[in-house]
Amino acid sequence: MQGWSILSGIWVVAAITIVNGQATVSQQRTTPQSVSVQWASRVVGVSSEKKGEPYGEQYKASQALGRPSKILEMGESPCAWSPYYADGTADEWIQVGFEKPMAARQIIIAENVNPGAVVKVIIIDEKGTQHTIYQIETIQARPDPFLRIFPKDSAYLCTQIKVIINGLTLKGPNQIDAIGITESTIPVSVSINLAKDIPKEIVRENLGPNINTKEQETAPVISPDGRTLYFTHATLKAKNELADQNVWYSTLGPNGIWNKAEDIGSPINNNDQNAICSSAINGKTLYLVNVYHPSGSMSPGLSRTMKTPKGWSFPTECKIKNYYNLPNDYYRTDIPESKKFPYAEYFISSDEKVGILSIRRKDTIGDRDLYVIFQQTDQTWSEPLSLGKTVNTADTEFSPFLAADGKTLYFTTRGYAGYGNADIFLSHRLDDSWTNWSEPENLGPAINTPKWDGYFTIPASGDYAYMCSTENSLGEDDIFRLKLYPAIKPDPVAIISGQVLDAQSKKPVASEVASGLLGENKEVAKVDYNPETGEYKMILPTQKVYNLKAKKDGYFTASEMLDLSKDKRFRDIRRNLYLVKIEAGQKIVMRDVLFQQSQFVLLPGADAELDQVVAMMEKYPAMELLIEGHTDNQGDWEPNMKLSEDRVRVVKEYLTSKGIAENRIQTKAWGPSKPIASNETEEKRKQNRRVEFTILKL
Repeated sequence: MQGWSILSGIWVVAAITIVNGQATVSQQRTTPQSVSVQWASRVVGVSSEKKGEPYGEQYKASQALGRPSKILEMGESPCAWSPYYADGTADEWIQVGFEKPMAARQIIIAENVNPGAVVKVIIIDEKGTQHTIYQIETIQARPDPFLRIFPKDSAYLCTQIKVIINGLTLKGPNQIDAIGITESTIPVSVSINLAKDIPKEIVRENLGPNINTKEQETAPVISPDGRTLYFTHATLKAKNELADQNVWYSTLGPNGIWNKAEDIGSPINNNDQNAICSSAINGKTLYLVNVYHPSGSMSPGLSRTMKTPKGWSFPTECKIKNYYNLPNDYYRTDIPESKKFPYAEYFISSDEKVGILSIRRKDTIGDRDLYVIFQQTDQTWSEPLSLGKTVNTADTEFSPFLAADGKTLYFTTRGYAGYGNADIFLSHRLDDSWTNWSEPENLGPAINTPKWDGYFTIPASGDYAYMCSTENSLGEDDIFRLKLYPAIKPDPVAIISGQVLDAQSKKPVASEVASGLLGENKEVAKVDYNPETGEYKMILPTQKVYNLKAKKDGYFTASEMLDLSKDKRFRDIRRNLYLVKIEAGQKIVMRDVLFQQSQFVLLPGADAELDQVVAMMEKYPAMELLIEGHTDNQGDWEPNMKLSEDRVRVVKEYLTSKGIAENRIQTKAWGPSKPIASNETEEKRKQNRRVEFTILKL
């Protein structure tokens, strides 16, 4: 066996080698080294399992698979295998298999409760032969949760391991968290799976008395633009029971200090327990815990409220297909129904398309798991889909937050090794399935304390994070702010905002605004622009090129290219879009009909805008167009004139190839003679290299 402790970066290793019943003890000092361990991947058999929830995996043999879940934090956990009887018996056992047969020079068994109960370990080789590599008669408790065994004979390949424990001698429960093998003889240690490159100093700033009180401030929600902070303020009774819980908010002052928080008022706050869970990018929509009823009562679920000129609207229910949330202790018969309550937490993305729920269902692995839902075309939500076993554990996952990039998930869990009661982790979505996630990473000891930490929330800028903790609070839970370091930042995004205006009158026009990747027929974001609400807003990942379009019946679709390909940091971009009415005499500049430099070959993305022209001409069969081509002033006059002639010819050929009659299209080449911008810079010259359409007849 081996035990270790960390001392000034040096490990003190106490090695206890058992051979023929004789124990030899030695000590050595060594620096930490990385050892590759293969953890058990399947259960072959088990003597018994402690009873957990009927549909969950708490305490089952499967919890001994994979890397340790709770080490170095000791104590009983649903994320480890437990025999059926609380105090154990003399012959409980578990047998596990490994994906890849290996010459096991070291076996690691993690006992997170009452270490020392293992009395026998057997290796089964590739031929099915059993090899007893560890056996003791006298049981003795040890402080080290890891039993490390170094077999003298490793000529055979290990395919399975059987571990036998005697729980009668060591009073109390027994648990095995993990079983692993390695070809290395370097004593294996297992540490918390930390996020990379954690800085030495991270300052968690208490937001102070403008936000926090001696009562409970929890569940912060920062608006995507970072200018409004919502949270739940609760007054507690003597026995830590809620007496009153309401939604409060604060706005960011020009000096970067949060203003004195205020009660958000009715109808969001009533005589029941009120809580906020999300804020949309438009700044006018909030999502709330529970369903509000006109009678003033509430029921479990999710609601949505909109800010109007008269204040916040009465919250309406967000209907989720096949939604249910089993109460805490749902399956226990010794607890009265009146004491069972369905705990739930919700998060809705800033674009209101995706939701992450922390609820309990019949396919839940532990107490509560994280699920994803998607908004449907009828504004309802899809049936909850589990995020899978990489994120969810046999314990509890809660306080989910999905960053503006749509793939970086922050959440709190008790199911992974951490520093306290519950820690904040992050995981990255690896594909579009929503069930394939990277291994969760702990945000580190400067963010996670020995107490409870959760409710991580980040504005679109990704500069600061807000969270809730009881460590160094003014009383109960408080809200803290910390500057994000690069390794735990989500991918950068841009907030795009502006108005949609009539090109002639410059008056706002209610319309649909959508963005898509340049050259791809796929929408990335879509919002409805209502002049009464001020402006449209959307969030787009940077380092890509987009088409930004505004659509309205009776107008030609406004389209602009939005190049974020060189942006590696957050951007806040204002872009007004101008709609041209479809009527005789109107001139339309085709922003996306672009050509290769000094050539007449259409660039990717031009066909999408030209297809809109085709659709318009099909809708108006009598319409006739004049296509005019322009160049910048680079080069000689005659080649530029020829170039503009070739370009309008290519455009006309595209339209006629789609079935538009040639006699409905006239062309004119102007070369560099009619610039709309100076030719001093490449950006301005690009504006002059354009194609314009004039409606001659409708």
